[in-house]
Amino acid sequence: YKKSALKWSRNQLRGQEPSQGAGTCQSLPPASFISLCTAVQLQQIFHHESYSGYAFSLTAREAEIDPMVKYWGAEVGQKTVKTPTCILFDEHEEFMSFGYEAQRYYHRMRGEEARHKFFFQSFKMSLYGRVTSGKPMKALKVFTEALRFMKDDALKTINSSSGKVFNQSDFCWVLTVPAIWDPSAKQFMRRAATQAGIVTEGKEDWLVIALEPEAALMWCRKLPADGFIAENQGEVSLDQSPGTQYIVVNCGGGTIDVTVHEVLDGGALRELHKGSGNNMGGQSVDRKFKEFLKEIFGDALWEKYEREHPGELQKMMYEFTFSKRHDDEAEISCPYNLTELAKESGRDMERFFEGVRGASWDKGSIQISKQRMRSFFSDSLRGITNCLKEILRKDFHIDYILLVGGYSESETLRRHVINQFKGQCKVLCPVRAQEAILLGAVIFGTNPALVASRKSAFTYGVKTTRNFDPSKHREDKKFTTDTGDLCGDVFKMLVEIDGDVGWTETREFSFTPNNPTQTTMSFSFFRTERNNPQYVDDWGVEEIGSVKVSMPNTTRGRDRRVKLEIKFDL
Repeated sequence: YKKSALKWSRNQLRGQEPSQGAGTCQSLPPASFISLCTAVQLQQIFHHESYSGYAFSLTAREAEIDPMVKYWGAEVGQKTVKTPTCILFDEHEEFMSFGYEAQRYYHRMRGEEARHKFFFQSFKMSLYGRVTSGKPMKALKVFTEALRFMKDDALKTINSSSGKVFNQSDFCWVLTVPAIWDPSAKQFMRRAATQAGIVTEGKEDWLVIALEPEAALMWCRKLPADGFIAENQGEVSLDQSPGTQYIVVNCGGGTIDVTVHEVLDGGALRELHKGSGNNMGGQSVDRKFKEFLKEIFGDALWEKYEREHPGELQKMMYEFTFSKRHDDEAEISCPYNLTELAKESGRDMERFFEGVRGASWDKGSIQISKQRMRSFFSDSLRGITNCLKEILRKDFHIDYILLVGGYSESETLRRHVINQFKGQCKVLCPVRAQEAILLGAVIFGTNPALVASRKSAFTYGVKTTRNFDPSKHREDKKFTTDTGDLCGDVFKMLVEIDGDVGWTETREFSFTPNNPTQTTMSFSFFRTERNNPQYVDDWGVEEIGSVKVSMPNTTRGRDRRVKLEIKFDL
């Protein structure tokens, strides 16, 4: 499913030259939202991410917002601000459960029963997902039902806490996505949210797509000095004077997501560098820990344990999550069934640990040395460091690096970034790092224009024709009409890669028909990572959509105009 960041409309128009790109800023949500004094933020971090959640506020006034967060996990003895991104369907592809409940229910199933179910966890953006049993299901179905569950649960929570009866049309919804997602992935999420009933026809603008690092920055800007963990730096608050530049590093379960912004006069932000990052989030540390366990117990025993006792393994990984927050040695309880499988091998437990660096056995627990724990982070920290160094080499004047997201709660990660960059800029992490995106997105929903402009990830263009010029155009592109020789397949640039695009900015372009009897005009849209290709079939250029405009009245011949209005939603 491929759509661009462009939204196009068609009208009968005047003028021929494109506008100078003056942006129009539309206030979102609409006036009816303000009169209702309601706002809600729904967060789904689905791209290689482990957990999902939401926060909400029942006031639309930014200065008064104090978002409330839903807590999850009572059914499994937990209290967390997010729930595992797990979803369970029955054999007929009907939704059964989500989060902790889906996880618990599926892990209690036995072989044959489980094989007939569809269970997805930490699912990623692709057109088709695959469950543990290998059975496929369309990704749109999976994402839609996950969003539908979150929507219904949010309304249930809000109605219960407020004593009133709201429905989804009473709210502006903010859906957060990683900054490194391309426009087609964002459009996919918008489509899934629409199918989930989050927004209805005529109220599409009540769904706002927010970039996760930007949402977190909104929350960090509200915090006093004691709202940050300021290790080795004393008490530091966030300077918000014009010209201040921030790097926000969203350290999630799957991805490291980085944006760069500068404060403008009036307090709005402009993006200085398009979203970047990699897939070296907290799950890369988890994978290293699992490799460590496989080294201890051997491939065959460990793979059997993973296959036969996934619920028990999940509890073990949850315990490890707490251990990796501290830069210290760790003690992990060895689960019952893993211990039993080890006994069945006929070897004493201590012998499994012989020759394994940084590992030892102590009365039912796996002991991990501080150095070995640090080694689990090495690939991830290298990826984060390289990403930040690449940005800092550019002609910016960065004042702050802000670490947000659940993975940034790791003391090992924070100390590493501070040690690497403390001479160049201040490194801060909010106390509520895991919640920063949830809370900040509520603020963003009241005024998305707080981010005044973003960088275009692609060069966008439309196919058009020009008067043929043998000194500029290829001969094979020439064709002849009753008005003369023309050149076809010309790439007319609408916006250039890395160009600044204002919030909901609209740009206008005017076109005339090629011949006087033409009754339709077709617009084909393209994108590329090149700066300004000459033709739409040049290398690296791909088509992303098309639209036809009817123009049946041919009385004025070629003296007719079609205005193309492009709205950017980056």
